[in-house]
This record gives sequence, structure tokens and C-alpha cells, in this order.
Amino acid sequence: MSFRFSVSAVRSRVRGQSDLFPRTYSHSPSPPPPRPRFGIAFDVDGVTIGGHAPIGGSPQAIQRLYAKDGTLRIPFLFLTNGGGVPESKRASDLSKLLGVNISPLQVVQGHTPFRELLNRFEDEPIVAVGKGEPGTVMSEYGFKKVLSIDEYTAYFPDIDPLAPFKPWLMNETCNKKSTSMSVHPSYDVYSDRVKGIFVISDPVDWSRDIQVLCDILRTGGLLGKEKGEQPALYFASDDLEYQAAFPAERLGMGAFRIALESIFNTVNDSPLKYTSYGKPNPFVFKNAEAVLEKIVSTMHQTKEMTKIGHAHSFSTLYMVGDNPKVDISGARKAGRPWFSVLTRTGVFKGKDNHSQFPAGS
Repeated sequence: MSFRFSVSAVRSRVRGQSDLFPRTYSHSPSPPPPRPRFGIAFDVDGVTIGGHAPIGGSPQAIQRLYAKDGTLRIPFLFLTNGGGVPESKRASDLSKLLGVNISPLQVVQGHTPFRELLNRFEDEPIVAVGKGEPGTVMSEYGFKKVLSIDEYTAYFPDIDPLAPFKPWLMNETCNKKSTSMSVHPSYDVYSDRVKGIFVISDPVDWSRDIQVLCDILRTGGLLGKEKGEQPALYFASDDLEYQAAFPAERLGMGAFRIALESIFNTVNDSPLKYTSYGKPNPFVFKNAEAVLEKIVSTMHQTKEMTKIGHAHSFSTLYMVGDNPKVDISGARKAGRPWFSVLTRTGVFKGKDNHSQFPAGS
């Protein structure tokens, strides 16, 4: 894989070094370059990383965005619908794989916008769903009453009728029950109604999670009670498929949402209500533009760079993605200054441009 972006307008190095992008090499700094007029958003799975390893020449491509002294010269971030771990951990993992220093600010995951819901749910009982560390993610965002779905179901031994056929989960579930009681003592699942459910990343145990979520959603957030008003439900993304290490695409969070919605609407009188984030939602791209502005501000550390969101501060923002329905469609919906670049390293493997969602605009 190769990316061809012109960086001739930013040949000199950035003077000084911020805490956000610490110097990793011992070279003398040069005068600061002019403010970059373009920025880049890279997808992760299928573009930069395949499974647990870099794709093609992605490390070399990313390294070209840094000066020889390790300072960032071209503003870029990773814009992914994936997640399941805090942005700080994802940044650390990407740094090791790509051989550069990635700041947590440069990682925008599908669930990153959940931070904006803190004012509504900060002190409310919520359940976090998905692989990885869903409870930790929400706790780091500031939510005070969080249980992962693993921790939540541990309080109800008979809630999953298939549990006896999943011996690989039994010991883990017992350990999580004792841990959740000590870490979250103020959250009483037997008396506190769940007010929000946040699907952070792809769920692992679909049969159990669909069963438990239907129970919570149908009873108004308090199991064992009569039907009540549905708690709020949020999905970090709605990807039907994504590219992982396996050659063929894998079913994503969107597929889980379809399964949950179909079953819930069949067993419940009222249809499922939910909100989905992630690409191709234009909001995600507007948020990414604001983050890129913050990155530029940190790079230059000047007063005129501190204002976020002023009109057309970037002449072009490149969205580099592998999924036409998600990456390319989202950039097209977002409009100016976004310009889409489609790779053949992930979901898309066509010879020509995609017919329905062509890249390049």
C-alpha cells in the first residue's frame, strides 16, 4: 500500500516540541513551517492495520508525516469505527506498530463521541457492551455508574440459558462478579434502573447479549419488573461488515444491531429506539475536522491557532478509507473540505472506482 500526498509546502521542521508530540530523536529543530492547509484522516482496519500487523508500507507512509526530529509536520488522525479500549491505549498500540509517536488526541474511535453524553448520564446507571474494555472506556470518559454487560449478567446466574454450554466463560464470569461489586459499590442492579446502554464495540457473545439487552430494554431497565419505558440505546457505529485478518469481510456492529432490532421488534409491542454514531455520519467528520484544528494548534502553539471550527481553515481534508459505504460515503456527505481516497487493501478490492460511492470528491 502506498499513499501519495504532496508535502512540498511543509519542508522545514516544526520549532519546539509540545507535550502532545514529544521529541523522539535528537536533531536540532528548524524554523516553524507555515500552517498546513490540508490534513489527513486514516481509517485503521483495512487501511493501516490488518488484524494485528501493519498493511504494506503503511508505517513508512505515516512516518513521512513527521520531521526527522520526531515532530509532527502534517496534521493527521485515525478515524475509525472500531474501539473497545480507551483512546490512550489505542494510541500506544498504534505507536508501536507504526514506529511513530501517536497522541490519544489523534485517535477518534466510534465511541469517542459518547463523551458528549456525559452531562446526561454521568450519575445514571449504564451498561457498556462489547469486546475489549467497554466499562473502562466509559469510566475514563467520566461516567460514574458503569457496568460492562459481563459484570451485569454475573448478578443473574440463570439469565443466559446457554451458559452451561459455555464452560470457557464460567470462571471469568465469577471473577467479574466479585470485581464489579468492589469497583462499583453504588450500582445496585436489583433496585437501580439502567438508564442507558452503550454498545462500545462488537459484542462477543451475541446470544447472551441479545437476550440480556432485550430483558433490560423491555423492563425499563430493571430486570424482573413489568414492562417499562425503554432505556436509551446507543451504538458506536453501524458497520455491517469490516475487514479483519481473515480474507473475507467479517460481520460488524451493524449486523448485531440488525439482529437485536429484529428480535426485539418481534417480542415487544413497540419498535426498538436507538441512536447510531460512527462513519458515515457527517457529524463524525465535522468532529474530526475540529480535532485536526486542535492538533494544528498544538503543533504551532500560537494564539491564532486556538480558535476551533472557523470556516474553511483547511483547504482539503483527505479521508483515506477502504469501505465505500462508510469511509467514502461519509466524506462525500460531509462535503467541503473533505476529499475521499479509496484503497484496495480492505473491504474494497475492485479494479476501478466504486460505482455507487466513487472516491475523489
